Amino acid sequence: MLALSGVLLASAQLLGCGGASGGTAGMTGTMTPPSAGLVILDPPKLSFTDSGFSITDGITNNGFWAVSSADDIGWEYSLDFGKTWTRGEGDGFEVVGDGPKTIWVRARDEFGNTSEIVVAQCTLDTMAPQRPVANAVPDDAATVFTLNNLESAGSWAYSVDQGQSWIPGRGTTVTAAGNALESLLIRQQDAAGNTSMPLALDLLATGTGWRELSNDPLAPTRLGQREHILLIHGEVVRGDADYAAVDIPEGFRLRAAQFVLYESDDLIAFFAMQRKAVFDAGIDTSRMLSYGHFGPDDLKRNLVAGLPAEQLAAGPLTVWIQQTGTMATRYVLEFVLERELSAAPPSSTGR
Repeated sequence: MLALSGVLLASAQLLGCGGASGGTAGMTGTMTPPSAGLVILDPPKLSFTDSGFSITDGITNNGFWAVSSADDIGWEYSLDFGKTWTRGEGDGFEVVGDGPKTIWVRARDEFGNTSEIVVAQCTLDTMAPQRPVANAVPDDAATVFTLNNLESAGSWAYSVDQGQSWIPGRGTTVTAAGNALESLLIRQQDAAGNTSMPLALDLLATGTGWRELSNDPLAPTRLGQREHILLIHGEVVRGDADYAAVDIPEGFRLRAAQFVLYESDDLIAFFAMQRKAVFDAGIDTSRMLSYGHFGPDDLKRNLVAGLPAEQLAAGPLTVWIQQTGTMATRYVLEFVLERELSAAPPSSTGR
């Protein structure tokens, strides 16, 4: 039992920062009154903003805790294990200073009656991580960026539209091939949800990865074996299609393929993929892995969702991107290439 201010409490509710969906951290309970005639109040409810990507790690970058009590009974909190108590005001209180926190909260009415103590434990982290570091290795067809300075419990993301939107990254490399993107932004997020300053990658300055993709279906631009994130970017218009071929390495598979950028006054373009080192399917859709029209409403739609795993395994893959209209279309197509053992089945969000 927990001794507090000379009163024996039969129990106390112990809660973690990330212990419940939506950040709700409080719960009600009952206990035997410590002395005759004392009214035992219902405990208050606590809620917080879980800012990280896990609701169970107990890490947050937001120190505000919302408090509500039954019938608007008053409440108080302690940050020193009950040695001192601060009368609560309004709908919550702010915890400051990074590091582990143990928070005690209880209801207290004007007559001095109290509730069972609600105990919450968490770690407050408000410090932004350092920006990633990238090592660029250009080759004949693409530029591979190996990312360093990443926090082990964090994640990273990239932007193809100057930070207006961010796409989750995977692994530790991102490869870019084409002639539409001049720059790429990379940032990391720590376990508490703090984001770093973005790292700007100048694709024009990194060498031979900036190039026009082939217009010949039987001689596509060969990108070789790639891992993690591959960005194929270009501009197509009537009479100038793009063909690029990639080799999915042994032990890897194509987890997802999605367009992450579409810029054109023409809202419809066309794509197709064939599991071959060249695109010789013509218009025979039975020989295509995936195909269809796409536009701005199709961004982040997995183009290979629901396909059997064996069709996405190691081997050659060629993609064809075409615009039949006279207005040019700029695009970025993302391939996510993951190891078989760590990959999850593709989502079924495609049409």
